[in-house]
Amino acid sequence: MPANATPPRLLPAASIMLGASLWGVIWYPLRIIESGGVAGVGLTLSLYLTAFLASLPFTWYALAEFRRRPGLMPLLMLAAGWTNIAFVEAVLHGNILRVLLLFYLSPLWTVLLGRLLLREILSRTALVSLLVAMSGALIMLWDRDIGLPWPRDTADWLALSAGFAFALSNVLVRKMSDVSVAAKSLGVWAGVVVLAMLLLPFMPSEVPRFTHATLAGTVALGLFGILFMTVLVQYGVTHLPVHRSAVLALVELVAGAVSQQLLTDEVVSAPEWAGGALILIGAYLTARATLDAANGADGDRRARPSADPYLRDKLSR
Repeated sequence: MPANATPPRLLPAASIMLGASLWGVIWYPLRIIESGGVAGVGLTLSLYLTAFLASLPFTWYALAEFRRRPGLMPLLMLAAGWTNIAFVEAVLHGNILRVLLLFYLSPLWTVLLGRLLLREILSRTALVSLLVAMSGALIMLWDRDIGLPWPRDTADWLALSAGFAFALSNVLVRKMSDVSVAAKSLGVWAGVVVLAMLLLPFMPSEVPRFTHATLAGTVALGLFGILFMTVLVQYGVTHLPVHRSAVLALVELVAGAVSQQLLTDEVVSAPEWAGGALILIGAYLTARATLDAANGADGDRRARPSADPYLRDKLSR
């Protein structure tokens, strides 16, 4: 290959699309395992403990980096822990596409938190994306009975809080640019495990009670679901510009919508479709704003991979 040739990006793009598609359909095996008697928090604990332990032979060296950021790492663990626990609970009990769309308000929260906590300047594109995504959320959450936008059930609250916690974890990852991807991935998995263990004593009905079948299914989903999806997305966002990664990751919503239509009798209303479309547009515009911020308003706008660890980690759960 000539020295100035562009490296192939088919594999990273395919990795992101496959990883995001798996995130969009993971609700189905989760519901199957839950129907076997393993409830949400206990199921989430089992999945992420499997991923954490399976990754240690390759990532154990990164544990020493936790001491580098003793204040921020526990916050990242808490935010990532709630992201994944709330997301699993939401897809187990809520309308799949609605949950995914409300979760995808996370770019909106990321922009706002970046402004509040990192003092980032909001570009015109970022402001437009905020207005568009917020309009979509208002349409989806509008309650005719009270005449206000308001979550209609626990699944809505869980999806919204999961998206917000995901955005917070993204901002914390950016602040910890001196910490490796391996350490932050371990922090995410460990955060889920620790938070789930703290919650379980208050939720005795969700303590896992395994049969041979549900234990085998949980371990398999932890290895070939959670761990595999994380590796796929990490690889993809490491080798692609973040704006392209963010757009490709939207295939999660497509996978969720298709799988919902094929595998459930859940109905998505016209306002939910309309609000969801605006949230998608807002997420796309946020990706464009990220490109503008990375390249500079007057600089070279050619897509290029970023060396910023925050950009590499931004799409990781």
